[in-house]
Amino acid sequence: MPDDQMITLEVFRYRPEKEDGPEYQSYEVPMRKDWVILDALNYIKDHVDGTLSFRWSCRMGVCGSCGMMVNGTPVLTCATFLEHYAPGPIRIEPLDNFPVIRDLVIEMTDFMNKLKSVKPWIIREEEEPVEKGEYLQSPSQLADYKQYSMCINCMLCYAACPVYGLEPNFIGPAAIALAQRYNYDSRDQGQKIRMEELSTDEGIWHCTFVGECSVVCPKGVDPAGAIQRYKVSGATEWWKTLLLPYGKSKNKK
Repeated sequence: MPDDQMITLEVFRYRPEKEDGPEYQSYEVPMRKDWVILDALNYIKDHVDGTLSFRWSCRMGVCGSCGMMVNGTPVLTCATFLEHYAPGPIRIEPLDNFPVIRDLVIEMTDFMNKLKSVKPWIIREEEEPVEKGEYLQSPSQLADYKQYSMCINCMLCYAACPVYGLEPNFIGPAAIALAQRYNYDSRDQGQKIRMEELSTDEGIWHCTFVGECSVVCPKGVDPAGAIQRYKVSGATEWWKTLLLPYGKSKNKK
């Protein structure tokens, strides 16, 4: 394509010290074949308007910090090429369903609190003596949870989730998928604890299985599938409390 070809970016702007509400500002940037959306935003920041604010870090689709809405779809801007949207214009907005701090920067405290609530770490009821060595796993045991461990906390699934948009108390797809990562880990013994947190109206039962979270996931985690597996486990445990003696069941992986 010609070196002088340009494309228009319509960028969401909100500077609380200057404006009462958001507005859109148009920028012309070079239409280069090897540029992603993040390159265009950095071009604006470096050469056109230094006041533009947005997050990014690794530029390799690993950190998850550069998630934004591009023409209405949540994407990682470091992995989304300009040429896919030619001839433009391209509308760039902060992720849906989150408060905006400034321009394309969102407030993520709610997500971080929900992530912490599912206890995304290995829980042991009793630790083995150190002299027994590490908790080893077979390749098949690793395969049980590896898919869910690929989550990079980019929050694209929250921006795509209509349930989270309508019901902010919903714990949400990424947090539940990460809970499953540890539930299926052979070294973990915290499934019962997480089930008590997630088998509530704000947890797995809030999900209506729209599936958009899995569609936009850049790492193929399939949080919608993780939630449905959780629902099966939750329903099974509920039936066990009714059918087994004394209304109790032993929680198994």
